Amino acid sequence: MKAIKKSLTEEEYLYLDFSHQTKGCIFPLHTSVTLFLLSYCDCKIFKICLVVTKEVSQWTRLCELTIPLAIENFLRDSSDQPPTIPIEILQLEKKLSEPVRVHNDDKLRRQKLKQQKADGVGPPLTKGKAKSKVHTQETSEELDSSFKSLELKVAFSKLTVQEEPATTNREPSHIRKAKASDLPPLEHVFAEGLYFTLADIVLLPCIHHFLVIISRKFSEKLVEFPLLASWYQRIQEVPRVKTAASKCGIQFLHLPKLLTTSTEQHPNLSEVPDVEEQSDPLFIGGPRPTMAKLMEKGIEVMFSPHPCPTWTLDWNVLPAAVSPKEGKMSSDRALRKQQQLNNLVYVVTNQAKPGDRIVDFCSGGGHVGIVLAHMLPSCQVTLIENKELSLIRAKKRSDELGLSNIWFIQANMEYFTGMFNIGVALHACGVATDMVIEHCIKTRASFVTCPCCYGFIQNTSKFNFPKSEQFKKTLSYKEHMILCRFADQTAVQLPPQRRLIGKQCMCLVDLDRARAAEECGYSVQVISMEPESCSPKNNMIVGVPI
Repeated sequence: MKAIKKSLTEEEYLYLDFSHQTKGCIFPLHTSVTLFLLSYCDCKIFKICLVVTKEVSQWTRLCELTIPLAIENFLRDSSDQPPTIPIEILQLEKKLSEPVRVHNDDKLRRQKLKQQKADGVGPPLTKGKAKSKVHTQETSEELDSSFKSLELKVAFSKLTVQEEPATTNREPSHIRKAKASDLPPLEHVFAEGLYFTLADIVLLPCIHHFLVIISRKFSEKLVEFPLLASWYQRIQEVPRVKTAASKCGIQFLHLPKLLTTSTEQHPNLSEVPDVEEQSDPLFIGGPRPTMAKLMEKGIEVMFSPHPCPTWTLDWNVLPAAVSPKEGKMSSDRALRKQQQLNNLVYVVTNQAKPGDRIVDFCSGGGHVGIVLAHMLPSCQVTLIENKELSLIRAKKRSDELGLSNIWFIQANMEYFTGMFNIGVALHACGVATDMVIEHCIKTRASFVTCPCCYGFIQNTSKFNFPKSEQFKKTLSYKEHMILCRFADQTAVQLPPQRRLIGKQCMCLVDLDRARAAEECGYSVQVISMEPESCSPKNNMIVGVPI
């Protein structure tokens, strides 16, 4: 899929619904959202025509469909009686109160703990439920200062295409040795967590119109949405948002600073259903009872033999831009990345045929896609990645190599609908691996995936765990989550016996994925990459349609 660039002199006509205009606001709401999106992106290739008409995950559906529709209905209610707040708005407020889970969040949470200790803000969270309290103005300002020093810096580093802020000095011993349960949670900056995404762009016009009505007619209800109000204020700091809003006739409100309170002060929030089923973060007991239960049913840890454990690319003769050493990483990490690539490249090059389309999902800086495009000039390679900075790096390396068989798409993978023959993913986090496998199965394509972040696996609108019928008959969802949690405990710093159990849990989780793919007509192997030291997450799931 190659993007077709149009000159700014060529204009495409885009027709949007127009029903009526009220005080500068164009309805229906999806028209307002579209105009804001085009304005924010400074898109000039469309000529907008307003015409009079008669009129993905649960989280994506909530942000991009359900909330806009709910608010449109809310705006149509012209009654002066206290309104019934849409349940979708309450869901969003509740979602913003939940801790953020991101890749490498342990590292960020330790940085936050170090910052809190330095600022004397307070002790970290302890095991069990946190005690609810209403912060005083002074405490709120202290917390806000600490918050801006880490989460907001991390968030805005992405918006300015810069590296995330990192600490150059090694953390003190008491920070390094702090238990994960004692680390402070990361708080929401934007709708989906730390990073500004399409969901924020879609939600902004919706929440703006909602807050306009609330502040004008029922201002006493604003106190029920302190997190939503904070998000609304924060998003205005994003580059180009105010300019785009001004062009669309959106005049931002100046809301009073609301004190953050727990859900216990707002019982309605405690009754709001979750956007998606969440796994219980506190598990009792270890993985051994669950593993024993599987063994009783004949399900044991089992790896397929590596097809060629000593095979390696000749990195010394390859162009420099092919090597991950060109990326911003240490020499030790670059060596491990080369070893990981050896495994994936061997499997893919032995499967690929001239003319095949290969998709590198969650491509990052293009380590996998670039070496495949270089090694397989007769194949077409597409990199799909939602982070702009990563694709900029990949494009730069591709240009240096003069590759003509490589394409780049900046998007979430669920929006990709093209046909392909082989799907590849190196360290796709959590259910991203399952999304890749699902894409491949729908297209009847082969897949070569290396999973990561097993602890982030949880039920979604698309996936329920366990996935395979064999595992479903044996394990409950909670028991499977125990395996996922312990599958993440494979770091080299851990004791050998603990790492071994982690490796076994990793294999069992991936065996469930393999069995589910086999039920869809695939031949699947779970292989341990060589050398084992190339990564703590060194499993490969290789599937070929029968």
